[in-house]
Amino acid sequence: MSNLKYFLAGVLIMAITSCMQKDSELFLFVGSYAGATDPGINLFRFDVEKGTAVPVKSLSGIQDPSYLTVSRDGKFVYSVSETAVPDAKVCAYSFDKQTGTLSLLNEQHTDGSAPCYIWVDSKRRMAVTANYNGGSISVFSISADGALLPAEVYAYEGGSPGAERQAVPHLHCVYASPDENYLYANDLGTDRIYKYEIVASDKGLSLREGTPSSFSLPAGEGPRHTVFHPNGKWAYLISELSGRVALMYYDKGNLTPVRFVEADTLHVSGSADIHITPDGRFLYASNRLKGDGIAIFSIDLENGQLTKIGYQLTGIHPRNFVITPNGKFLLCACRDSHIVQVYEIDKQSGLLKDTGKDIRVSKPVCLKFTDM
Repeated sequence: MSNLKYFLAGVLIMAITSCMQKDSELFLFVGSYAGATDPGINLFRFDVEKGTAVPVKSLSGIQDPSYLTVSRDGKFVYSVSETAVPDAKVCAYSFDKQTGTLSLLNEQHTDGSAPCYIWVDSKRRMAVTANYNGGSISVFSISADGALLPAEVYAYEGGSPGAERQAVPHLHCVYASPDENYLYANDLGTDRIYKYEIVASDKGLSLREGTPSSFSLPAGEGPRHTVFHPNGKWAYLISELSGRVALMYYDKGNLTPVRFVEADTLHVSGSADIHITPDGRFLYASNRLKGDGIAIFSIDLENGQLTKIGYQLTGIHPRNFVITPNGKFLLCACRDSHIVQVYEIDKQSGLLKDTGKDIRVSKPVCLKFTDM
């Protein structure tokens, strides 16, 4: 009887330990630049308390899956294939959390060259890509089984003749307002943010041109990525060409820039990504091409104003980065160093400390978490 008690106690301890371990882990998807026959999407288990990663599986069969997103329920993954027309497309996958397996559901062409960003609404009814060289966005309805329907393309015009990177539209990011009533598209080529109303009906979601239809930014900004503050009242835009972060006040669908702060003091036009800690106190912006690193800002919780407090040098060509939901770690995809660097966030100062727990991946450019 005594032995049975010890055995049962051991089983209970193992079960509790297993549950605790699972609670501290997330799945980490890494998108990359890769040939179709090479591993392009890599899956890891990431421990958000220890900052360590364990490989799970990798997926080939898709050319340059440079940006992907995971449905809110974690059951589906949508990845762009950042190539030229006619090959540019989006792939829809179902995701089995028990086995870590991605299974292709279907593919749809974007009809726009170099799709570099994809957004999916929280209820998985619509997917939208930003097509950098296509100067367009592609809108896909999503069926109940997660598959994509053919795209509806919204193309744009404009630009500055003779400009090296702004002669034509270059759509770089699409994102929704916190309540998902509006969709925005950042156009690096024309220094505009396009606005749409997201309209729901029994047939799904559709877009309607907003009022106003777009917001203009100062010439030469080159808007790239945007993030909303957890309070939903402020949005922050990183511009690739100017290297500045814009604080924008949000109200009923409208975005009003109120202040610009430099993230790239070397002015090499390589700013990339932007994110905020879950507690809303710190903002980070990545810069490439020279002085590769992450600019660190504190956020005034009264008015959203930014104060630059530090700069963390990184590996070569930092692109997308992500912050763990518990705010403990920042992971940065360094494309040309072939690593994902893991930094610990000082919750008091906001500064970063390299843990040395690099995740080795060929040409990583996109990082996404989902629950296990």
